[in-house]
Amino acid sequence: MNAIWAEIETLIRARYSLLYLVTSEEARAVEGLREVANRRRKKLYEWSVTTGLAPAGASIQSAAQRQSPTREPLAALDQVIDLVEPAIFVFKDLHPFLTRAHAPVVRRLKEITLQLKHSYKTVVVVSPVLEIPVELEKEAMALSLPLPDREELEELLGRIEREVGEMRPAETRLGAEERERLLQAARGLTLGEAENVLAKVLVKHEELGSGSIREVLAEKQQIIRKNGLLEYCPPEETLAEVGGLKALKEWFRKRRAAFGREAQAFGLPAPRGVLLLGVQGCGKSLCAKAVASFWELPLLRFDMGRMFGSLVGSSEENVRRAIAVAESVAPAVLWVDEIDKALTGVQGSSWTDAGTTARVFGTFLTWLSEKSAPVFVICTANDLSPLPPELLRKGRLDEIFFVDLPSAQEREEIFRIHLARRGRDPGGYRIEDLAAASIEYSGAEIEQAVISALYDAYDGGREVTSEDVLEAMRQTVCLARTMDEPIRRLREWARGRARHASGDGGCAVGPGRAS
Repeated sequence: MNAIWAEIETLIRARYSLLYLVTSEEARAVEGLREVANRRRKKLYEWSVTTGLAPAGASIQSAAQRQSPTREPLAALDQVIDLVEPAIFVFKDLHPFLTRAHAPVVRRLKEITLQLKHSYKTVVVVSPVLEIPVELEKEAMALSLPLPDREELEELLGRIEREVGEMRPAETRLGAEERERLLQAARGLTLGEAENVLAKVLVKHEELGSGSIREVLAEKQQIIRKNGLLEYCPPEETLAEVGGLKALKEWFRKRRAAFGREAQAFGLPAPRGVLLLGVQGCGKSLCAKAVASFWELPLLRFDMGRMFGSLVGSSEENVRRAIAVAESVAPAVLWVDEIDKALTGVQGSSWTDAGTTARVFGTFLTWLSEKSAPVFVICTANDLSPLPPELLRKGRLDEIFFVDLPSAQEREEIFRIHLARRGRDPGGYRIEDLAAASIEYSGAEIEQAVISALYDAYDGGREVTSEDVLEAMRQTVCLARTMDEPIRRLREWARGRARHASGDGGCAVGPGRAS
């Protein structure tokens, strides 16, 4: 039995007279309460403003039933007192009536709550929002129905496989690994959402196969869009499109299966996150996008600028809401891009914005330390000076990786990637010469050199050559030259404090790493 239902049953046995269950899964809540009522040998009644108070599952068809006086909350609450048998009364969406505009309803519910303490009857308010009036705060027990766990999702998947398998048995066969990945992707959906998206997969693809996970992630995208505080980034890049950074990619590879049931049974916790610190344009943001695609998880971009609101306290509430959305679609990757810029001014926040930035950052830091949901956080930064020591300590993030300018071997790999991406065979170009000419170039600058060469070749009505790329680089002043001193400081700080993303054992002191 799920822990929440065991707790609810305990509260009912202890004669708690008013429970407030927060959930958007009304049908799942009623079904769970029905099982509790059956075990306790109690009747189950349901109330809504459209149907009134009636036995659970009763069909509301006749005009007389639709005009039931118990559609009024006061009349329904009176009926709770009149019924003498042990029972659980489920009130759906009662929260609009728990306001000052409906003071008699609040008062009557309080009187009933006190009276039911000596009976075998319990009132359960089921609502998607928690709105308990101050008059009932001491009387009501607030509970949240968690999203379906793996066992519930597996039961749902098994039921769909049985139903569809009777008609098309060959189209619902899932291998053990594929089944596990699908269940992992479906975590964070309600049972209704999971059932809908699996039905959609069957309609579109006529099978539960490789397309299932993509459809599940698309369903999660809708959840994120409805909130508006987080940005959903489609998983388009892959780790194969990231040049170099061998150690970082290997770190990601080892943790790919860490969200699954076998890893948890082995004793592995879900990875918490990483901080990617380094030179601009060397692939930090690309890695965030690629790892989400590699792990087949939704990628959510956390923009600190969206969090700040004009009303006092609204910024902190926006952070909490954004975190709640990320946890609701977990497992997921939460990408905080250029966190150093977002945290600029934290130290003087009390003077500049009455402490709002400091409080927002404090809320985020507390969540990083205490989060239990499988949300993997990737923070990227170009400058270490605004980063407070609280963020850098172990426990909030798993590792700090330093991303330096690419070595000669990595530059060759980057040239091959960008030429192949644009339909050119890298074998037809002098890759070693291009890599030798691009010392101190970042991956982004190499990409732009290839693009600039393509423009020149297209303008000349000919195919792009190695000379075009070399000429484009000769016309470029790379960032490592204009930002030489800040890059040197960054390397000195990273020496001994951060792991090298390329795995070459340390940071170079000069401009550009040795090959």
